Amino acid sequence: MAVTGIHHVALTVNDWGKSKAFYNGVLGAIGAQEVMGGEGAPHKESKGHWCAFAAPGFMLTLWEAKPDLRGNSFQVYNVGLHHVAFSAASRADVDELFGKLKTMGANILDAPQEYPYVPGYYALFFTDPDGMKLEYVHIPS
Repeated sequence: MAVTGIHHVALTVNDWGKSKAFYNGVLGAIGAQEVMGGEGAPHKESKGHWCAFAAPGFMLTLWEAKPDLRGNSFQVYNVGLHHVAFSAASRADVDELFGKLKTMGANILDAPQEYPYVPGYYALFFTDPDGMKLEYVHIPS
């Protein structure tokens, strides 16, 4: 038995409309599209919204927070998710998403630059409307 990859990452968001628009913009820019979604089941809330975005190599799902949990804030170093990193085909793609994020008014944590993790690691860090940390990174092969 062997794992072949991570099938999807599921994120819970506070403001459905704001987050859905944000992820449509970001994920659309990097080649993903919404492939399913709706209100109610499989969400545990009858009025809860959910959707899935997919592209070759990844899937990300969004889930609207339960009403009594909306307003909770994301903290990078709390137990749970630290950040999600998407792989870019080129440095130019990282720079292009940076431009798109600026036009969207997104919160940029760190503009595109090289990091010393491995040779050529070129990344951009930003947050979604709930403050969840996201990364778009190119590593030369």
